[in-house]
Amino acid sequence: MVKLYDSITATQNLLSWKKDALYSFHRMMMDKRRKFPCIPAYQGYVLNHLRFGFVSDPRNSKAVVELVGLMKEYGRTSEEYGDYTALIIIFETPENLKAFSTHEFEEIFWQLLNQLSALDDSEWPEEISSDPSHHSWEYCFNKERYFFYCATPAHKKRKSRYFPYFMLAITPRWVLDKFNRSSIQSQKMENQIRKMLTVYDELSPHPDLKKYGEKDNYEWKQYFLRDDNTTITTCPFHTKKINKS
Repeated sequence: MVKLYDSITATQNLLSWKKDALYSFHRMMMDKRRKFPCIPAYQGYVLNHLRFGFVSDPRNSKAVVELVGLMKEYGRTSEEYGDYTALIIIFETPENLKAFSTHEFEEIFWQLLNQLSALDDSEWPEEISSDPSHHSWEYCFNKERYFFYCATPAHKKRKSRYFPYFMLAITPRWVLDKFNRSSIQSQKMENQIRKMLTVYDELSPHPDLKKYGEKDNYEWKQYFLRDDNTTITTCPFHTKKINKS
């Protein structure tokens, strides 16, 4: 049975690894000495707008089924949680998985997104390109548009992408659209986040971090950032639902 948790009641009656993951997330968000650079994520956490879901080891075939259930439930209720909402998915990450490299986690990440799309019983939205090489492309599930952020135990230099468990933060496009309504405010926030990233990480901000909709921006390149400034040249995602003509 899938279940969404908020940050206040989530620690009740959870398995030990889930409690540890939540405490790790809390420490990351609330660290006053090393402030987490994603300002909307911090605001979402302190306002209790975030929702958490726990999934099996991502190498397990049932993990994607659990993810489908959580995505459907969250998509149905996301607008009830607040303007800074996002779905935080934390996977069971045993020690042998924590030993994986960033490249191995990258493969797992794209496998999950492909498997998730294969189980999506909705058509790909007509207004969104099904080609990841087009600047308008973004990941869609159950007719909703989402931005994905992936963090792993393997990230060492790009600390903004480090987490002791394999984790996804999934933000609905409507949340991001609200942030970008005021170009002046959104630019100020972007500048502030970049300044914080230069302090938080041991690397400069990744060159693939660009604005949605710009012709040189490709959303998929931002989902999984490597622990250096390299990137894969071809998107590993394969759209299962092609727009009907």
